[in-house]
Amino acid sequence: MLRFVSIDPTPTTTGALSGAYLVGKDNVAIAGEVTVCDGIIVCEKGTTEAVAIAVQLDLDQGRLDQLGSDIVVEGVRLAPLGTWTLQTCLLPQRESPYLLVLELARHRIMMFLTKLEDWQAIESTEGTLPMRLFDIARESFIQAMVCAPDSILPDSKAAKLALRALWIALEASERLALQQAERDFTPRNDGSMYESIESEHTDPAKRKPILHPGRGGVMLPFKPAMGSVVSPNIFAPMTQDAIARSCDFITVPMRWTEMEPAEGEYDYSKTDRWIEWAIRQAKIQVVGGPLIDFRSTSVPEWLYIWENDYETLRELVYEHIKTLVTRYRRTVTRWTVCSGLHCGEHFKLSFEQMMDLTRICVLVTRKLHPRAKIQVEITQPWGEYHTHDRSSLPPLLYAEMLSQAGIQIDAFSLRMQMGSYRPGLQTRDLLAFSAMLDQYAMLDRPITISSLGVPTSKISPKDNLPNHPNAGMWRQPWSEALQADWLSAYAAVALSKPYIESICWHELADPTGSTDMRTGGLMDIKGLGRPALDRMTELRTAVAESKLPPTWSADALLGSQNAPT
Repeated sequence: MLRFVSIDPTPTTTGALSGAYLVGKDNVAIAGEVTVCDGIIVCEKGTTEAVAIAVQLDLDQGRLDQLGSDIVVEGVRLAPLGTWTLQTCLLPQRESPYLLVLELARHRIMMFLTKLEDWQAIESTEGTLPMRLFDIARESFIQAMVCAPDSILPDSKAAKLALRALWIALEASERLALQQAERDFTPRNDGSMYESIESEHTDPAKRKPILHPGRGGVMLPFKPAMGSVVSPNIFAPMTQDAIARSCDFITVPMRWTEMEPAEGEYDYSKTDRWIEWAIRQAKIQVVGGPLIDFRSTSVPEWLYIWENDYETLRELVYEHIKTLVTRYRRTVTRWTVCSGLHCGEHFKLSFEQMMDLTRICVLVTRKLHPRAKIQVEITQPWGEYHTHDRSSLPPLLYAEMLSQAGIQIDAFSLRMQMGSYRPGLQTRDLLAFSAMLDQYAMLDRPITISSLGVPTSKISPKDNLPNHPNAGMWRQPWSEALQADWLSAYAAVALSKPYIESICWHELADPTGSTDMRTGGLMDIKGLGRPALDRMTELRTAVAESKLPPTWSADALLGSQNAPT
């Protein structure tokens, strides 16, 4: 059992701590229960090994007031950071409770140093603002460690010093992530990063992905592409114009419930018109799928009859993929063959069934369309779901098992949405996002981000669901302006990675039906473009020119927090 002293001086929560879960080695979520009572967080775990806890933390103005008002560090005025999911280091059991905020600060300092080493950026960042902020955070952390043995109460001196260390370390972390993105963006997109390792082939047509000798992962010899998911139900001149100026490709989702609403009765009309427009008029590529996705928004009602009959389900999956790939193999260039099978969402599959169904999805598509690129989509990439569902597979383990099984996949795709109460969609900071991408790069395959997005307003459940996690927010409450800044920052980080093949925004326009995120489109429900649409266009130009806009500095994207001197 692990115990932590909560960060709140006057805790109001009793019972299960929503949004919290336990993490074991290699950042794999493990079985356990996290509760809170009288300000003490209790972690019940099924192992004697050291574990970490991941929790959602409100880093709002009220929390900042605990440190004082108008705090300026190295010319940066500290401001609210939002509501983020953070974690501690692996901790052994002990009789006395840990001070939560101190352990969160310890992990962030460790992550900062780890990424400096991974990126081989220790010398290049010396004396920069992120490093100066980090040095101050580390000094404050050491002072908190000295005070901690005397008192670990939430309002103690140790707690305040630890909170100050955490706040400054988080600010330094996001600035480091953006600084590294700015440094890598040009050499990654103009090809010089690739050429510095592989200079043998001067003909771009002969270049192939290679392994990065220093940082791990593959290096791609071509620029990353940018696209958006289009809803088959929304097809209008305004949406077509938006795609034409901001995207290199479109993703047509092909949800089973829309393609085959009644068993054996397919409706291709809405999907056909988007694909026909993309191929004949826009002259852009089409990504199809996910073909198999067992989320509630994708599964037709009639399929639930067979959820406990795997053999029949397997045959239905085979026939469904065969039907769609055969119809669209002359127009689709890349297939997302399945999504989230590792989560066991709605349809509970055993390990063998997960692997078998994934293999079928890949093999059938490969046989019918051998020239197409094939990718498997990973949902909830941090794997929080695994702590509550032991029949599921951790996402990285699922990907590693596919690789070891010899299943021929061209890329892994990540579903990266934030800002929703739904499982796995809570808000993470820029450095955590960047580190997660680097972890998946170790699979030594190209990575695509198949669904990148956040909302423009707060998303809450319609029903008063107990213990649902907080959606979180990034620095400010969600708005159209914040959505644009989030897109700029997170997409810039992703597009600076040499292994990222493409990114795709999760919705072109706000949908009218069921969706993960009701207000997450580049356009509103009336078809009017949001600021994020302009940012997509700017980012596409930046990739083409291999240079980020000078206005996309850390100060601009992180809230213009520089204090006057």
